[in-house]
Parts: sequence; C-alpha cells; structure tokens
Amino acid sequence: MADLHLPRPDYRIDGFKATTEQTEEYFSSVTLSDDMFLPLVEHHSADGRDSYLLMYDWAAIWDVPGTAEYVSVHISRDDEHRTFDFASEAHPTVPLAQNWLIRRGCPQEAAELSNIHWPRPADALTSRLEEQLRANPDGRYTVIDHHTRHPGPAGLGVEVQVLLHDTAPDSASRPYRLFLEETTEDFRSYTVREGAFATADAAHAWARDRPCALPLAASAPSDVRLTRAARSRSSVASDADLPTVSLPGAPHRTAAAPTRVRRSVS
Repeated sequence: MADLHLPRPDYRIDGFKATTEQTEEYFSSVTLSDDMFLPLVEHHSADGRDSYLLMYDWAAIWDVPGTAEYVSVHISRDDEHRTFDFASEAHPTVPLAQNWLIRRGCPQEAAELSNIHWPRPADALTSRLEEQLRANPDGRYTVIDHHTRHPGPAGLGVEVQVLLHDTAPDSASRPYRLFLEETTEDFRSYTVREGAFATADAAHAWARDRPCALPLAASAPSDVRLTRAARSRSSVASDADLPTVSLPGAPHRTAAAPTRVRRSVS
C-alpha cells in the first residue's frame, strides 16, 4: 500500500478557516490519513460554495473487521467570511454514499464515479438494485447495520452485507432487506442481490449460518425503467423504532449510524 501514490483529495479550503473549533477538529480527524483516500467522485459547484467528494479508504482494511470502506464529504464555504463548514460520513457501499451526497445538494450526474479502474456491475440486476439504493425514493430504506468482509491488501474478493428496513407497501410481509454485494477476486466486477426477511433476527441468522441460498426479494415489474442505472459504477470495464442488530463480525449499531470519527491506522 505504500506505493499507491494516490491523488490527494481537493478540498479547496486554502485561505479559509473552519467555522468553529469543533469543525476544525472534525475535519482534521477525518482527513488525518487522507493519503490513503482514493477519490471516486469530486464535484465543485460553479459558485465555489460547495464541494462534494466520495472516496475509497484503503486504510479501512486494517481497521476493525466490518468497517465501511467509503467516505463521503461535503464542504460548504462562506466567501464573505472566508470560513468553511464540513460534514462527512462512512458508508459500506457506493450507492449509499452517493445518496448521502445527493441529499446534501450534489447534482445526480455529478455523483457518478470518475473514469478510473474500478469494479463494474456484473449484470443488469446489480445496476437496478444499486439504483434503488442510490435513489431511495420517499426514504423507503433505513440502514440498520452493515458489515464489510475484506480479506486484505491482496483483494481475493470482497463481500458487503447491508441490512435495511423497507417501508414500501409491497415489502410489508418481509420488510427486512439484506443487500449482498460480492466483488470478484480479480476486482473487475461485482454482483448485488437483495434478500427478503420477515424479521431482523431472521436476516441476522441467515448471514451468520448461511443455511440456504439467499431468499431473494421479488423482481420489480418489467415496466420499471431506471434511466441512470446503466451508468452506475460501470464507466470502466477493466476493472417507528427499529431494533438494534449486528451482522457477523460487526459491532452493534443503531438504526441511526453515528457520525464517522477518523481512525488510527496500525
């Protein structure tokens, strides 16, 4: 990893100071090891007030097992006072990170991945499921828990489990959805599949024991068209209370994920 020579994120805060001391400390903690960040999305508004970044954190593979590997950042600036505000969150998958950026004002087209060597969707179903998460219409999905299994710097396949609660009426009988993302060992492509469960405990048990194939959710109607799905992560072919649950190997999290605190890299 020492020879990655990654491009540094462009925060565009030269000549600006943080709005508060707490903001400055938070910015410093998140960007402490940003030499390990690989920028995947970088958008700066035409008026210079906002910047949106989505980055892959190579250091996550040395963190606590299950740690999310994507970091999204929103920087907002006040030109008159030469100050900036800062928000950041860690996400287990790209579509969830893109949704966070879009909800904070990033144009949808600007949230697409840069033209870099990165895994691409292996099939149309993967693209459709990713678009569901990216759009999250009417806030139908709430993330309950997630776990990333990454065997190490050599790659050898990555698996991400994201457990969500789905409020869509047609999901009422099995509202707990486990999105399973599996990247190939050569890091060229990946699949996403959606499992449906009646309870969070049932989803948890399946993820722990794998007693059978993933109980797939019903396919969307054939007339549904998601116009942006084909572009999702495919630009480069080379490469109301919800319960607290935990997927295998992951620490307990509540439905409302805590704000990301930058870790030390061992």
